[in-house]
Amino acid sequence: VQLQASGGGSVQTGGSLRLSCAFSGRAFVNYVMAWFRQAPGKEREFVANIYWSRGNPFYADSVKGRFTISRDDAKKALYLQMRDLESEDTAVYYCAARHRAADSTNYNIWGQGTLVTVSS
Repeated sequence: VQLQASGGGSVQTGGSLRLSCAFSGRAFVNYVMAWFRQAPGKEREFVANIYWSRGNPFYADSVKGRFTISRDDAKKALYLQMRDLESEDTAVYYCAARHRAADSTNYNIWGQGTLVTVSS
């Protein structure tokens, strides 16, 4: 099982980026997919998650209204559309997965990170 994140880059304040996370090796119909981020010198934090089967996205307050998480079953991909980016959004972004029956904090499948840098 592998998760492969991509789409990071440098953008100016107020700009937009879309992150992608491609996965292989299994069907994720019974999984919850998520994005986390880790800013320099800070702990990793939750950004958003979505149930693969039923949707129901959930967001951290810091990104609510600016970020949109989605998934494409046919493409076996998870996305994070980010708009109105702020310098505080600068971080390495990770995609992750856990079984829907697992503890809500127990994400045990991780992709490598992709760096997002927001500058004025």
